[in-house]
Amino acid sequence: MSSYPSRAIQIDQNGGPEQLKLVNVTVGEPGPGEIRIRHHAVGLNFIDVYQRSGLYAMPMPLRLGMEAAGVVEAVGSGVTHLKVGDRAAYASQPPGSYCDLRVLPAKCVCKLPDAISFETGAAMMLKGLTAQYLLKRTQPQGGLQAGDFVLFHAAAGGVGLIACQWAKAMGLQLIGTAGSDAKCALAKAHGAAYVINYATEDFLTRVKEITAGRGVKAVYDSVGKDTWDKSLDCLAPFGLMASFGNASGPVAPFSPAILGPKGSLYVTRQTLFTHIATRESTQAMADDLFAVVTSGQVRIRIDQRYRLEDVQQAHRDLEARKTTGCTILTL
Repeated sequence: MSSYPSRAIQIDQNGGPEQLKLVNVTVGEPGPGEIRIRHHAVGLNFIDVYQRSGLYAMPMPLRLGMEAAGVVEAVGSGVTHLKVGDRAAYASQPPGSYCDLRVLPAKCVCKLPDAISFETGAAMMLKGLTAQYLLKRTQPQGGLQAGDFVLFHAAAGGVGLIACQWAKAMGLQLIGTAGSDAKCALAKAHGAAYVINYATEDFLTRVKEITAGRGVKAVYDSVGKDTWDKSLDCLAPFGLMASFGNASGPVAPFSPAILGPKGSLYVTRQTLFTHIATRESTQAMADDLFAVVTSGQVRIRIDQRYRLEDVQQAHRDLEARKTTGCTILTL
């Protein structure tokens, strides 16, 4: 059986960025339902930090990375939607995209339109599909209509800047929060109707002012512990609190009994991998994402590029909240 050399980033134990090691590995042929892909660019995401630190427990040793784009080199039996030579991109379990070459399940790999570059493809899949399922599939009772207010935390991050643009295209009034005036300006430039610097302003007070006391129909929150309590108080009756990350740490346990007096609220914890569990749902979501990107309604902003061997610094900058937009590793 043939094998091919590849560089990969691996950790042997949980810890800080110093645990990220560049190793040489060999990659074999794809099995049934799998492909082998040679990467041209790799995306970075906060979930990579959670897995490295141990917040999300994973078996060791662990190769990190959830998204990338490149060219299909080999196709296993049963794979019909991809062929050798196809440009492709993915956000997928299991992790392992921080590498030159890998074998992975084909079901979450999508053919990349010619109009979208490899770098954009690598930067947009996990974050863009996340924005898609949040705004299109994780909706409050009665759905979202043009003119509705939603609150989106970390609006200047990779998911946030995509969501700002997509929400504007949907006619929503997105209120974006960020931790600096510069990040707020970035979110505003990308379509947020209103922005709040939560380092200098009380976001609950501002949301009530903006919505004339009514509150928002949905809160989309990847920050977690630091924003949770006030986010619940930003919601209108029957509003939806959608948690999809823990950048500031996990949310403390709470009693469901508090949701009644606050307005019969709904709470959900979402993850992309439930939404892309089937080939059909993955492709439908990706088609929606590809359409808004190729139409120009959503632009994918890549603000940081690091070489694969500089991944430790990439993680330090991500955790220090020094990054905006999307971050990629170049090969």
